[in-house]
Amino acid sequence: MIQLITMLKRKPGTTHEEFLTHWHDQHGPLIRRLSAANYVRRYEQHASIWPPEGSNMPEPTYDGVTIQWFDTADDFYAHTMEPDQAEMFEDVKRFLDTSALHWTICEEPTVVIPEDASGTTA
Repeated sequence: MIQLITMLKRKPGTTHEEFLTHWHDQHGPLIRRLSAANYVRRYEQHASIWPPEGSNMPEPTYDGVTIQWFDTADDFYAHTMEPDQAEMFEDVKRFLDTSALHWTICEEPTVVIPEDASGTTA
């Protein structure tokens, strides 16, 4: 298994809440229905936690992270060649700052602190 991990930043002029609404309600369902999804084992959306109103804490640099799981690097590359990827990229331009996208493809993680069956760390 490999993972495509992408850091997402909302399009300028868009609020974090508007970003989340589009990402969860429009983009997620779009990703699910594309033929490229046939190569994806798992698609995760991880929204950044925003500090409470009036807090002295700065906003996160990124609005969220996606993690897409593939069986192999070949599956990842095949999914990028599907014709409906153009539709996905058109949607990306609606809500993401494409100049601020950062991504990496990772191998299976090395687990340093495993979780046991009860949900606590070992």
